[in-house]
Amino acid sequence: MTYQTLMVHLQLGRSNAAALQTASELAERFHADVIGIAAGQPTQTIYGQGYALLDFLNQEHEKVTKEIADAEAAFRTAFKGYPKSIEWRSMVTMGSLSAYIAGEACSADIIITEIAPSDFYEGPIGVNAGELILQSGRPVLAVPVATKKMKMERMLVGWKDTREARRAIADALPLLKQAEQVTVVGIAAEKEIVTVTKRLKEVVDWLKRHGVSAEYLASPSKDDDATQLMSIAKKRDIDIVIAGAYGHSRLREWVLGGVTNNLLQRADFCSLLSH
Repeated sequence: MTYQTLMVHLQLGRSNAAALQTASELAERFHADVIGIAAGQPTQTIYGQGYALLDFLNQEHEKVTKEIADAEAAFRTAFKGYPKSIEWRSMVTMGSLSAYIAGEACSADIIITEIAPSDFYEGPIGVNAGELILQSGRPVLAVPVATKKMKMERMLVGWKDTREARRAIADALPLLKQAEQVTVVGIAAEKEIVTVTKRLKEVVDWLKRHGVSAEYLASPSKDDDATQLMSIAKKRDIDIVIAGAYGHSRLREWVLGGVTNNLLQRADFCSLLSH
C-alpha cells in the first residue's frame, strides 16, 4: 500500500508554504501524482431592502479569483520540474467550500492541508481541516503553519477500539512504514488497563505483519484524554500523531470531539486524522 495521488489544499490569502513543502516532500518519497486545490466564496453582504450591491459583488468575485490565481501560481512554482503528473482544480462558489473539496477528494489517497488557530474563526469564507476530515472520506494530514520541514521519524497512534481508530491506522500505513519509531497509545481507566493492553498488543502485531515495528503503551487515565495524549506526544518528541477523528453534524455545523479539536489546534506536530 502506498499513496499514489496526493491532494494539497491551499488556503486563500496566505502563502501555504508549510502545506506545499510537506506535499512536495511526500510526493518525492512516494513518487505520487499531485493535485492542487483551492476554493473561495465571495463575502455575502446584504444592503437596503435585501439587495446586494452589484459593484460590491463584482469586486468580491474579482478578489477571490485573484487569490485563487495566486494559490495556483504558488502550487505550480512548488512543483516546477516535478517528473510526475500535477493538476490544478479550483472553484469560486456561493456554496460550501469544504463540500466542493470533499467531492474532488475521490481522486486522491490523502489530503494535505495547513492549519492555524485562526482557521476556526474564518466562518463560511474559509475551509478548516475539521470539515475536510468529517466530509471527505479520505485521511487528512494537518500541517501546522509554522512547519519548515516534514519529519517522519517518530509517530504516535492514539488508539481507541473504534471504527475511526481502525480506519486511521490503516490509512496511515504508508506513513508508518517510513517511521523509525512508532508507539501505539491507549488511555483507559485502571479497571480497563488489562483489556486495553491485550488489544494494543494485537494492534502492534498487526502492524508488524505490515512491516511496521512498533511498541505499545497503555496509560491509566489521569486527566481528560486529549490533554493526556498531547502530553505523551510532547514528551516523546513525536513528529506525527495518527488518530481517528470523532465528530458529527449538528444543525449544519460540524462538531468535533476533544482529541480531534486539540490536535487541530497544535503547533508542534502534524496530525493524520481519519473519520
